[in-house]
Amino acid sequence: MRLLIPRSDIEVTAVTSRKYKDVKVSKVYPHLEKITNHVFADALPEKIASLCDIVFLAVPHGEAMRAVPVFLDAGKKVIDLSADYRLKNVDIYEKWYVKHTSPNLISEAVYGLPELYRENIRNARLVANPGCYPTSIILGLAPLLTRGLVEPASIIADSKSGVSGAGRELQMSSLFCEVNEGFKAYKAGSHRHTPEIEQEVGILAGKDVSVLFTPHLIPIDRGILSTIYGTLQKRLTTAEIVNYYHEFYESEPFIRVCEEGVLPNVASVRGSNMCDIGIKVDERTGRVIVISAIDNLIKGAAGQAIQNMNLICGIPENSGLHLMPLFP
Repeated sequence: MRLLIPRSDIEVTAVTSRKYKDVKVSKVYPHLEKITNHVFADALPEKIASLCDIVFLAVPHGEAMRAVPVFLDAGKKVIDLSADYRLKNVDIYEKWYVKHTSPNLISEAVYGLPELYRENIRNARLVANPGCYPTSIILGLAPLLTRGLVEPASIIADSKSGVSGAGRELQMSSLFCEVNEGFKAYKAGSHRHTPEIEQEVGILAGKDVSVLFTPHLIPIDRGILSTIYGTLQKRLTTAEIVNYYHEFYESEPFIRVCEEGVLPNVASVRGSNMCDIGIKVDERTGRVIVISAIDNLIKGAAGQAIQNMNLICGIPENSGLHLMPLFP
């Protein structure tokens, strides 16, 4: 809402919520007071479809798969922020999530990472917006994997996320007194983003890949910092790899490759759609360290969804996303 409302080329026609039906959006999100008069509607997909051209679905996994067919049958474009259409293998999806009720649409869904699938997104009617952790990891690895510079089986991803990644629902693990002054790993080796990371890393590598992924919770509001390790296939210097990253992402509006000796900080991407990437080669071990930073709520969710919408609509990709990071 914050990103869409100021735009003159886009109109927000409806906002839905079963929990907050008939409540003003600004009562739930006070920062939008005097900015929008929208009221939450608890409407059936059939009714919402008559009000819009494009739908953003931000519902739990298992819910989107019931609404998407309705919107597509009505001729609407859908950008789904859940995991329901990210995984191409139905069996893998059902192993990590729930039984899929519209598997016939999975093959049609385009994985919504513009830096890798831009042309496919332009022509899509269903875009599966990536998860926040996968976004940071896949963007960090893509240049190495496409050139075959790293051994895929050696990849380890160690990610840290701010508390907003857990959403707004009340849960003990997200309470201030539980998070403040703490730093902990969770769902080690079992996080649901793992198969999504493996799917996209495998596509880039051209073969099935298993990735060791451990997420951590840190006491900040927003931001993800992913530190990714891999064994190099040949001897390379940091400068050589940095140069290749610059070449790979040269035309990307939201990727900033750090110069040699500089590493990303989540404070430098806060509130923006940027992804900062830094690289360091450990010549002693023959391994490369890639560090990426994103705002999990923008490039990791809403900003990337709008980036995908821009592509679908055929308007400049960075429209509405000229967001300078908030600092301090």
